[in-house]
Amino acid sequence: MKGIVDFHTHAFPDALADRAIKSLEEEGGIKAHLDGRVSSLLSSMDKHGIEKSVVCSIATKPSQFAPILKWCKEIQSGRIIPFPSFHPGDPDFRERIIKIKGEGFKGIKFHPYYQDFALNEEGLFPVYEEICRRNLVVVVHTGFDIAFPRIQKADPFKIAEVKERFPELKLVTTHLGSWEQWEEVEELLMGKPIFMEISCSLESLDKNRAREIILNHPRDYVLFGTDSPWTGQGETLSLLQNLDLGADMENLILKENAVNLLNSV
Repeated sequence: MKGIVDFHTHAFPDALADRAIKSLEEEGGIKAHLDGRVSSLLSSMDKHGIEKSVVCSIATKPSQFAPILKWCKEIQSGRIIPFPSFHPGDPDFRERIIKIKGEGFKGIKFHPYYQDFALNEEGLFPVYEEICRRNLVVVVHTGFDIAFPRIQKADPFKIAEVKERFPELKLVTTHLGSWEQWEEVEELLMGKPIFMEISCSLESLDKNRAREIILNHPRDYVLFGTDSPWTGQGETLSLLQNLDLGADMENLILKENAVNLLNSV
């Protein structure tokens, strides 16, 4: 299939990639499939027939906004779609959001564990309001994280609360709604107009359960994502295709839903 969009990948500046990958491998007790460079991501995309990838950054402190934005501008291309990041606690968050929008980026990435916040904190409501005002997508790590204690920071209850308060928020929940919290996904998120991307979920979910979640969710709200380099793009693609969802649904997940979401910005 032509035009596949991977809505969740990561990469780092070449000078930092080796150190970043090594540190993250040690924190999570996992092995990366790529070396963390954009050039390696592009090679993987070529190998597996992926046309575009959203590259997500994470600002763990306010001072990282400027260098992240600069690097995102450098790597942006017809195939690489960077989502910059700012720290949600940054007092200059409005200016950050306006700058991201003004530079032509489509969205923002947050990670409640690395940035140490809970998704439904009242202090974040002005941030969500500004993101909605500027009509940007926000990709958020949801569910538990392999590198952190199992504290509830981005669980389905919090997701549902945020979406109820900000129904217009273009929120993309990673890992099929919430990593390793899929019972709560089925109870609280499945069937609601909330974007889910599929990374790091099909590896551990029973095929029938994965099919049930996906096929009982609004068909326009499921996205292909891999979390590369932490999983292989080809492996995730094969896992999706093995679900036997049908050509029309696969086309929506692999291409059309992502294109429509990006074009809505």
